[in-house]
Amino acid sequence: MATHAAVAAPTLPVSIDDVRVAHDRIRDSIVRTPTLISKTLSKMTGATVYLKFENLQFTAAYKERGALNTLLQLSDEARAKGVIAASAGNHAQGLAYHANRLGIPTTIVMPTNTPTVKVMQTEGHGANVVLHGETFDAAYAHARILEGECGFTFVHPFDDPRVIAGQGTVAIEMLEDVPQLDTLVIPIGGGGLISGMSTVARALSEAPGGHPIEVVGVQAELFPSMYNRINGTDMACAGDTLAEGIAVKEPGAITSKIVAELVDDIVLVSERSLEESVSLLLQIEKTVVEGAGAAGLAALLSHPERFAGKTVGIVLCGGNIDTRLLANVLLRDLARSGRLARLRIRLQDKPGALFHVARIFDQERVNIIEIYHQRVFTTLPAKGLITDIECELRDRAHLDRLVGALRAGGYETSTVELA
Repeated sequence: MATHAAVAAPTLPVSIDDVRVAHDRIRDSIVRTPTLISKTLSKMTGATVYLKFENLQFTAAYKERGALNTLLQLSDEARAKGVIAASAGNHAQGLAYHANRLGIPTTIVMPTNTPTVKVMQTEGHGANVVLHGETFDAAYAHARILEGECGFTFVHPFDDPRVIAGQGTVAIEMLEDVPQLDTLVIPIGGGGLISGMSTVARALSEAPGGHPIEVVGVQAELFPSMYNRINGTDMACAGDTLAEGIAVKEPGAITSKIVAELVDDIVLVSERSLEESVSLLLQIEKTVVEGAGAAGLAALLSHPERFAGKTVGIVLCGGNIDTRLLANVLLRDLARSGRLARLRIRLQDKPGALFHVARIFDQERVNIIEIYHQRVFTTLPAKGLITDIECELRDRAHLDRLVGALRAGGYETSTVELA
């Protein structure tokens, strides 16, 4: 892993001058998103926390920056023939939006199982969507074939110096707005964002009058691909992660070289911490982020001792999350905090049994949401039944009081816990 004593940028394919030129090139066509302090998250984590709201870009993700920087450097001939990419996510939409704005034909290859809403969103930005294969690797291979057959320019989502320089403009803005930042916490998928931002951080650290800026990458525990590459480990990269935007099995060759040289550390975060972070950002900051966009906050929550006392910049890199998935995340967080619960209560199957239980809920001022009776699929005697009651409470202590009151009333009661 990098140290600040290491020999810096001349051997690397992207310099801070490349990033500055990229910023001048794209600044009038992207949103200069705010970098704002979060007093509540600072109190919770023990660090001084600043958030960069890249979820406020037009396509709700930072990917526009690298895509636009690449498009603006194409020759007239390349523009006329068009560009192609393989992506089912933010890169597809960022590239399609700016290419359409510039009059450049765009083809996006997506796996056949891509959700219809993502296909429609990408087509809505003027792209020709080709569905091919059941995996990203299959879609990627087909895109490279079409690149050769049709003369398109392939725009890689991360392993391209032009893309990396564009993504690095996030750090230019953050450090202009909050120059006292001493730590940047950045999600890693393929590594384009952290490569560009670490290039800026290292150059400013070593500039006259500068101060050390530590760069810490974050990956989901289920997809530690860059962590493996840098640390020589061989952990599995698979699973259904909330942070699908950084669920990359193989990081880039260019980005891996930059990360090895310039990034100080990579930490891993659990699915539970990602869920909690998505929920907290909505509740506290009133902002919607996808799983990858919450990874920076998840790192602070999972490793508080690592960041305590530091002035930390977090990139909320994207806000494209399915609304049904977001609802599930929020409800699961309510359940874990004790504000939403399902209680399993054993009753006798006779008149008034449920009424007497409901009276205890009323006495404890607990709101009942749903009731489920089960008479048949149970190991209880024929005159017994199981009732599951979903209810809404103030907090975990309120739930504990309710369970205590039910048991004191003679009812066998247990909570149905989340996995």
